[in-house]
Parts: sequence; structure tokens; C-alpha cells
Amino acid sequence: MKNIYVGNLPFSTNEDEIRELFAAHGTVNAVNLITDRVTGRLRGFGFVEMEDADADNAMKALDGQEFGGRTLKVNEARERQERPRDRGW
Repeated sequence: MKNIYVGNLPFSTNEDEIRELFAAHGTVNAVNLITDRVTGRLRGFGFVEMEDADADNAMKALDGQEFGGRTLKVNEARERQERPRDRGW
């Protein structure tokens, strides 16, 4: 199972649209679009989970493609790096 990062998404998109886009390349197990905690508005990126072979096909096919007037950035997600907390000192 691979987790795919999808960036530069239109702010008006929804999970169903992303699921449909990726389903053309295999079975989509999960879609998680990231929203702003305060406004609830889409932050322009998300993650799609697919089987390894399907994920590889989707990444090759969709990276750099236009979707909703924006050029998608699609690659394998990396583990989030811990950032030091700003203590305001």
C-alpha cells in the first residue's frame, strides 16, 4: 500500500472528484484532503492511498496534469518531519 501526495489542488475540489480521478488508474482505498483548522477550507493538497502497482501508475499518469485549471503535483508521500516548536523567545 502506498500513500500518494497530491498537491496544487483547486480549493473547490472534493473527495469524490479526487477518488474518480485516481480510480481511472486502479482501486482507491482512501482519500484525505487537508483542510484549514480555523476556516475549514481546503488547503490545496491531500493524500490518496492505493495498492503499490496502481499507485505507481497513477503517479506517472497524473503528475503534471491539469485538473480544475491547476497543474497537479503527484508523488509518493514522505513521512512528516518533526519541526521544532516556536516558543516565541
